[in-house]
Amino acid sequence: MIENPAKSETGADTNVTDTKKDEESWGSFLKFCLKLVLAVLLFRTLIASFFTIPSESMLPGLRIGDYLVAAKWPYGYNENSLPLGLPGPKDRIFGSMPERGDVVIFKHPVDRTDYVKRAIGLPGDTIAVRDGQLVLNGQPVQREEAGYAEIPMSSNTACRADGGVVVDNLCRYRQFRETLPSGKSYLTIDFGNVGARPLSDANGQLMVDGNGRPVMIDPDNTAPFVVPAGKIFVMGDNRDNSLDSRYPAVGGQGVGIIDEELLVGRAGMVLWSTDGSAEWLLPWTWFTAARWDRIGEGI
Repeated sequence: MIENPAKSETGADTNVTDTKKDEESWGSFLKFCLKLVLAVLLFRTLIASFFTIPSESMLPGLRIGDYLVAAKWPYGYNENSLPLGLPGPKDRIFGSMPERGDVVIFKHPVDRTDYVKRAIGLPGDTIAVRDGQLVLNGQPVQREEAGYAEIPMSSNTACRADGGVVVDNLCRYRQFRETLPSGKSYLTIDFGNVGARPLSDANGQLMVDGNGRPVMIDPDNTAPFVVPAGKIFVMGDNRDNSLDSRYPAVGGQGVGIIDEELLVGRAGMVLWSTDGSAEWLLPWTWFTAARWDRIGEGI
């Protein structure tokens, strides 16, 4: 049997055409993926990024299991603004200082992990704490009792025996409303005077002075401190359970006075929140564990 040359050539042309179409399809798909990755990186670098709350230092406003959206543009950009540890400029571009009362995301000065605290003191401010009350530039910051914070008990919420009381499976903390001179106000938790505490290093070992005595800090009573240029004094809203600028910078411990170059962004709202009872391999538990009343809550 003699094969028709024209028919054979047509079949070969069809195969070549199909191969080219497949290559073009894969090329288009790869280009789309690349554009998507670049778009996500640009968004997380220039617009906003997402962070999770790992501790109770910002109670009552922020809880363990909250996932935050943080705006990148308010404080400018540098290497700390880039996601995934990508290299970038060390000096801040379009930089500006936070306003007092902003909830800021920043890199720990020692271990470079992400932390969230409230900006309290700016360059030139004098900060002190007297009997648990914040003193800003020589004037006690307005503070009034605001009832109790009631936080449902869950895997993501313990209840400190020294400050909280469990009632009907709710942890109740005494809270106060603090109002800065600018008029910005927020809720804080205060257990009362807790006394001086020994400091630990990054390995959990007690820090000692030159005479071998433990180094002690009383977070409810601090000497006046003038915030240097380019620095920020931050505090947690859970005043007696926050290792913040009242403590020296030690990896996994206090943060000291924050350099403005360590700023990452300004916390904006709670995007998602979970009580910790969800299991990754059981998707339906993701919904029962969600704190629906907290989703979309402003900060």
